[in-house]
Amino acid sequence: MATTGETFTMQGGEQLTFSAFVLGLASSALIHLGVHQNPETGAVSVDLMLARQSIDVLALLREKTRGNLSAEEDQLFSSVLADLRLRFVKKSNAKG
Repeated sequence: MATTGETFTMQGGEQLTFSAFVLGLASSALIHLGVHQNPETGAVSVDLMLARQSIDVLALLREKTRGNLSAEEDQLFSSVLADLRLRFVKKSNAKG
């Protein structure tokens, strides 16, 4: 994988932007929250522990990249984390 600015070139020439990477991690959390079906199994299930881990990874990544993000990337992180945290709290309260 080689980096070029804000994109990463994967094997095979595909490019991955930082925003797409963040959204990919967010989609993992949404799958674990039962919002989307698991693409491997087709099932919709809730795993709050895995959802929490995905959200925590995003929060850690945001902290470690603070000051190195464009305004758009920072706004994306803020929106994604706020949405995921709200969904997590609602799902946790519904389970309890």
